[in-house]
Amino acid sequence: MPTRPTNIAVLGSTGSIGRNTLEVIAASNGSMKVAALAAHANTALLLRQAQAVRPKAVAVTDPAAAGRQDWSALPKETELLVGAENLVRLAADESADIVVSAIVGSAGLRSTWAALEAGKTVALANKESLVVGGPLMTELARRKNAHIIPVDSEHSAVFQALRAGRREEVRRVVLTASGGPFRSLSLEQLAQVTVADALAHPTWTMGPKITVDSATLMNKALEIIEARWLFDLRADQISVVIHPQSIVHSMVEYRDGSVVAQLSPPDMKLPIQYALTWPERREGIAEKLDWSRAMELRFEPPDFERFDALRLGLEAAEAGGTAGAVVNGANEAAVAEFLAGRLGFDRIVPICRSVFDNHNYIPDPSLDQLFEADGLARQEVLRWSMQSV
Repeated sequence: MPTRPTNIAVLGSTGSIGRNTLEVIAASNGSMKVAALAAHANTALLLRQAQAVRPKAVAVTDPAAAGRQDWSALPKETELLVGAENLVRLAADESADIVVSAIVGSAGLRSTWAALEAGKTVALANKESLVVGGPLMTELARRKNAHIIPVDSEHSAVFQALRAGRREEVRRVVLTASGGPFRSLSLEQLAQVTVADALAHPTWTMGPKITVDSATLMNKALEIIEARWLFDLRADQISVVIHPQSIVHSMVEYRDGSVVAQLSPPDMKLPIQYALTWPERREGIAEKLDWSRAMELRFEPPDFERFDALRLGLEAAEAGGTAGAVVNGANEAAVAEFLAGRLGFDRIVPICRSVFDNHNYIPDPSLDQLFEADGLARQEVLRWSMQSV
C-alpha cells in the first residue's frame, strides 16, 4: 500500500528558510505535503505559496498586513487565520507531523513549545527557542517523546557527526563561522560600518537580522548557547573556528583525537531536507561538492578582542538560567536599533554585554520569567540607545 505523505507545517514560510523548505517539499515526489503556512507581513508571497501548495490553513501574524491583502484568490479549502496566537494553533494541530520552526527571533518560542507539547518533530531553525528556553525545551521534548532536529547548518552538522560515536566519547564540538564581512577590520573601521555594509554577507543569503548577527558574530554566540542545550554539553566543550569558505559546517572531536566533520556547499536545502527526512537520507536538490575542482579549506582562531560576542556567548552558555534570554532579547533590540539608523554597528555587542552583566540573574527560571527577562533586556537596550543619540 502507498505510504501516506509526511504533512509539514512551515512557520515562517516567506523567509529564506521557509522558501527553501517549500522547494525541498516540492521536489519530494509527493512524499511530503504542506499542511499549513504562516508568515508575519509578506502576505503577497504567502498567498502565492498557498495557491501553489493548497494547505489546510495559512496564518498571518500582522493583522494590519492581513487587512491590506486581497484574499479572494486564496484556495477555497484553505482557512485564513489572523493573529500571532494562531502560530500556536498551527504548531499543535494534529494535521501536521513535522513543524518547521523558522520564525526569526523569540517570537517563534511559543509555537515551538506548542509543537513539542503536542509530541511533534520540530525542524528547528529558530535558534532563539533554545537560546531563551533551552533546558525547559529539551525537558519538554523528553517528557512528550518529541524530537528537536536542527536546521541551522552548524547544528545539523554536529547532529550528523555525533552519529559517529557515543556521547560519552565526545571531547568537544567545534562550530565553524564564516567570520562575516568584517573579520579583518580594525576596531576603528568597525565603528564606520553602515547598514548596507552589514547586510552584504560574503557567503550566505539571509534575512537582515540574521545577516547583521553574522557580521557581529552574535549569531555564533547564540549558536554556542543553542548547542549547549541541544547536545547536552558543558560550555567548555564548545569551540569556534573561523572558516571563510563555509564548506565545513561544524565538527565533533572525540576523545581519541578523531575529528568528524560534515562538508557541503553553503546551501540550506541540505540541512532542511535532512531534518524533514531524518533518520533517512534521500536524493535531494541541494548543491553538491564538485570533487573534480581544486579547493582550499582554511581555518583560523577567532579574535575575541574584536568580536566579544563569542566570549559573551560562552559566558551565557555557562551561566544558563536567564542569561540566554537576556543576551537574545538585548541583541534583537540592538539590531533593530542599528537597522533603523539609531545605533552604531560597533555598539551592538557592548550594549548586549552591559545588559547581560547587570541583569537580575535567575538560575532556574520559569517560562514566564524568561519572557519577563527578555522584555526587560529590550527595554534596557532602548534606554541605552536613546542616551547615545
